Amino acid sequence: MRLSLVKSKNTIQFYIIKSYRDKSGKNTSKIIERLGNLEQVKIKAGGEDPIEWAKSYIAVLNRKEKEDNIDIIIKKSTSKLIPKNKQVTFNGGYLFLKKIYHELGLDKICKSISKKYRFEYDLDDVLSRLIYARIIFPSSKLATNELSKRFIEQPVFELQHIYRALEVIEKETDFIQSELYKNSLELSKRNTSVLYYDCTNYFFETEQEEGLRQYGPSKEHRPSPIVQMGLFMDGDGIPLAFSINSGNTNEQTTLKPLEQKILDDFKLSKFIVCTDAGLASNANRKFNDKEERAFITTQSIKQLKKYLMDWALDTKGWYLWGSKKEYDISKLGSVDTMIYIC
Repeated sequence: MRLSLVKSKNTIQFYIIKSYRDKSGKNTSKIIERLGNLEQVKIKAGGEDPIEWAKSYIAVLNRKEKEDNIDIIIKKSTSKLIPKNKQVTFNGGYLFLKKIYHELGLDKICKSISKKYRFEYDLDDVLSRLIYARIIFPSSKLATNELSKRFIEQPVFELQHIYRALEVIEKETDFIQSELYKNSLELSKRNTSVLYYDCTNYFFETEQEEGLRQYGPSKEHRPSPIVQMGLFMDGDGIPLAFSINSGNTNEQTTLKPLEQKILDDFKLSKFIVCTDAGLASNANRKFNDKEERAFITTQSIKQLKKYLMDWALDTKGWYLWGSKKEYDISKLGSVDTMIYIC
């Protein structure tokens, strides 16, 4: 770093600049600090010559920069014993997740929620560790608590605080999802023209029903109580919203309430909902057959009556959207546009 003086009619501007090579290999420079004009530097110099003071100040910065970049040699002894129960290694793999966590504003969401409740633990600290652990090493709450102790930044909560925080997170699920969606729009454009919806369930190693844990049709055909989860994804496959329901809930009835939350909380109104045949009830179709929404689902041709099967497989009677011209698709070859049967 060096001193640069820029003279004008009335004064002199003092700058600290540094030379470097850009990506193309060309020599260039950048301003590190603006010390001010001559009068301002004189005040900082305290009676000393302003130019000499500025050079001395830059010399201190150069020396500090050099000290920060020196090579450090760490000596290890193969015969020295490590003290028992003393942690000497730490997990830093979560740091890239921390960056994403803060970019999505989850820390600010936690602060907003914390203002509504009276608890002593740090909700942001708990939620962040739950997310990091779920991605790095999915496990129980007890194991998550222990894993957090291996992070570079030590947790400031206890195991009991995790269970207490889960109750608050469950109550504020809708708020968290809506705020998370709004924050995600600042990072990237969301493809909400098409929404995909499906359901799955999770089983428990118990035979007793309790709360949301109820007997129902298990995806894994296990004779155990289950909890059902419905999930909306956007057109790029990024999760948009989810809901948790009891295991004995008819999955067809879960689409409309969750979609209504998307309409109300996310302020979305124009999209196409895509599901499998199991979710294509008349109620769901009618709910999406109005305003600016549409509904696409699958239909097994083999299960249709013969006259409907013949109608669906007939190559004639096809129309381009908004056109009255009839097409025979067997004579078209590859068609990239949307068609429907009239």
